[in-house]
Order: sequence, then structure tokens, then C-alpha cells
Amino acid sequence: MDTTTEGSAKPGLLRRLGLFDATMIVMGGIIGSGIFRNPSSVARIVHTPPLILGAWIVGGLIALLGAFIYAELAARRPEVGGQYAYLREAYNPLTGFLFGWTLFLISDTGGMAAVSMVFAHYFLEITGLGIPDTAIAVTVLLALTFVNCLGVRAGGTVQNIFMIAKILAIVMLIGFGLKAIGLGTSVVAAAPAESSGSFNFISTFGAALVPVMFAYGGWQTANFIAGEIKEPQKNLPRGLLIGVIGVIALYVSVSYICVSALGADGLAATTTPASRVMQLVLGDVGAKIIAIGIAISAVGFLSQCVLVAPRVYFAMAEDGLFFKKMAWIHPTTRVPVYAIIAQGLIAIAITLSGKYEEILSYVVWNDFCFFGLTASCIFIFRKRAAAAGSGGTSFNMPGHPFTTVLFIIVAIFIIVNTFWTSTTQASIGLGITLAGIPVYFFWKWLNTGRNSGTGPQN
Repeated sequence: MDTTTEGSAKPGLLRRLGLFDATMIVMGGIIGSGIFRNPSSVARIVHTPPLILGAWIVGGLIALLGAFIYAELAARRPEVGGQYAYLREAYNPLTGFLFGWTLFLISDTGGMAAVSMVFAHYFLEITGLGIPDTAIAVTVLLALTFVNCLGVRAGGTVQNIFMIAKILAIVMLIGFGLKAIGLGTSVVAAAPAESSGSFNFISTFGAALVPVMFAYGGWQTANFIAGEIKEPQKNLPRGLLIGVIGVIALYVSVSYICVSALGADGLAATTTPASRVMQLVLGDVGAKIIAIGIAISAVGFLSQCVLVAPRVYFAMAEDGLFFKKMAWIHPTTRVPVYAIIAQGLIAIAITLSGKYEEILSYVVWNDFCFFGLTASCIFIFRKRAAAAGSGGTSFNMPGHPFTTVLFIIVAIFIIVNTFWTSTTQASIGLGITLAGIPVYFFWKWLNTGRNSGTGPQN
């Protein structure tokens, strides 16, 4: 499927994004509101500074392993749809569809709904307007949906602007946070964590990784738009690695600032650690400044979600596994307009339902089910390449197979531990995933009917 030509009868996607765009999309897919809030969630689970910092370092290493894996996959399969395409080709269309199904109903749209409400909260705190927060959340979702319908270059430009603003907000927090150290609670005042054995410690640390991995999640989304990146075999792997390493440096620095300035106990006691750190230095003015930074970060994350995920639904529709309109490319803007609009409407519906917080609790479990499965695609693609006598790629996973297996083991641990500690949420996530199986066979039947001329059309 050629998605890059400009003069074909059927409009296709265009390669208009370079290395800088790819890096900004990777970082934009990771950095949202989580880093400004989740350090306190980690502190409430593990109660000592070394374990709090350790969780963010371990989480960063896991994300880096994932980035290495996805970099090789991007080099081997530089196609639109990213993770969906890898799973479809390595296993079968059903596996790829289930990924896209959960992305559409949980991972992407649910995350968009929750983050839009975070933006609304801080926007109203900054402006003091007396209007419902859902009205603000819906407005920002509609605005970003409209901008991305104008074309990938317009969406990419907006994403780059917000990404730079997000980085500046985090750098500002780190800079003022260094001054805040010593003004808050000393780190030595933290009480040691209680433990009833090594199993309890491992399970507790695993639970602490859930908010960490949610904050680190999103490195894989840049692969969704591989069909619109120039020289994707080179630029996408580089963008993945540069972006993830940059985020690790920022996240570990922020977690160090928070635990050093507030202490483990103080960090656990607040739900707004970034605001608390800024208050120590600049008072209420500092809290308002960081609120602006968090609002910018939230809308920047939303911009990235609106930009990249519709390419998965586009690829599914191209395969006859989703509404036919989802594969329609606007002849002028050259983007999948219907896929972008459908995603926005689902996110708005979730926002208005008020169920976004519950949906977020399923995201990490579902993500790591497909992370582990996608990592295994490397074994399949390498075996096929060897059988065909093909050479290497522009990027290969360092330390494979040991590092790849390590990532898969970590994914399995997070999946099992989440079932152990959050059985209800994980079970609901599993139920939503399995519900996609009959839907897949319905779409397959529908597509067969279209091709034969006997089935319904849409």
C-alpha cells in the first residue's frame, strides 16, 4: 500500500515530518500531566526516597528497552499504523484488530478524556471562570480535532510548539525546585517502608511502577505515523531513542526535586507535588505559574494523541476491519479526516460520561499486554528475514535476544501484578479486549459481503 504519492488517483498520506518532528512526537506522547502529579502516587505506595527514585529510574529503563524494540520494528516495517501493522503481520489480523479496538475504546480516547479534564481543572484555576469544567474539556478536544483535520503539517506544528512549552515548564520546575530543597521537609524525616517479606516488597514495588509506567507510556505512538515521516527507517528509530532518553532525564530530575524538597512523607501527603514545590519558592504566584505549565503540558499531550492514533484506525479501515469512511483521505489536507473526527467524538463522549478516571486504571494493563506481544514480533520478523536471505536493518535491538526477553518478562510481571493488586480493573480491561473478538468477525463478514456485492455497504 503506497501512502506517499501526491499525484495518484486515490489521495494518500504524505511524508512531511522530519527527525525533529518525530522526536517531538515521541516526547509529546510521553509527557502529559502525569509527571506533575504521579510522584505523589508513587510515594504513597513506597515510602522511602531511594525506592521512590528507584521506581522512576526502573520505569525509565523499561521505557528505554521498549523504545529500542520499537526502533527496530520501525526500521523493519516503516508502515502506517505502527503497532497495529506489526501485530497483524507477525501474527494475524485479529491480533492487530484487538490492539486497535482497545486503543479506540480505552488507551487513546480514555486517556484523552482524562487529560482534557486535567487541562480544564487548571484552566479554570488560572482564569477563575465560573463555567463547567466539562465545557472546557470538550472545547479543547473539538479545537484540536479541527486543527488536525487541516493536515499533518498543521497538527505537527501545533504539537512541536506545545512540546517545547512543556519542556520549558519542566525545566522551570527543576530550576526552582533546586532552590526549594531545604525549604521543605528533609528527606531524612521519611519513615522506612514496612514489609512482610520479599514477595510483598516485589508486589509493592510493582504497584508503584503502575503510575510510573502510565507517566512514561506513549513512546510507541510515534510509530503510528511512520507513513508520514521522511526516511522512517532512519528518522523514526533516532526520534524514539532521543525522545525517550530526554524524557527519562526530565522525569528522574523532577522526581528527585519533589522527594528532596518535600520529603517522602510530604510528597505522599500532597496530590499536587509540582504546585507545592513551586509554592515553597514563589508562594501562590509559583503555584499559578506551574498551573499554567501543567495546562500547557496537558493540551500538548492531547494534541499528540489527536495527531497520531487516527492512523491506526485508518490502517484498520484499509484492511476492511473498520468503517470504510475511516480510510478516506481528504484530497487537500491528505489526512484521514473521518478517523480523526470519530476519535474526537468518542473522547468527548467519555469526557461527558464522567468515567474517565475508571478507564485510566485499565490503560497500563492493556498497554503492557500488547507491549509484550509486540516485542515478540522481533523474533518472528528476524526469522522471516533470515529465511529470505535478507540483510540487517538500519537499527537492531542491542543485546537481542536477552534484552528483548527481559522486556517481555517485565511486561508479564506488570500484567500479573496488576491482576493481583487491581483485579476488578484488570478484569474489565480484559473483558473489553475480548469483546473485540466477535466485533472482528463481524467486520470480516461485512468486508467479505462488500467484496462479493451481497453484503451491506457503509
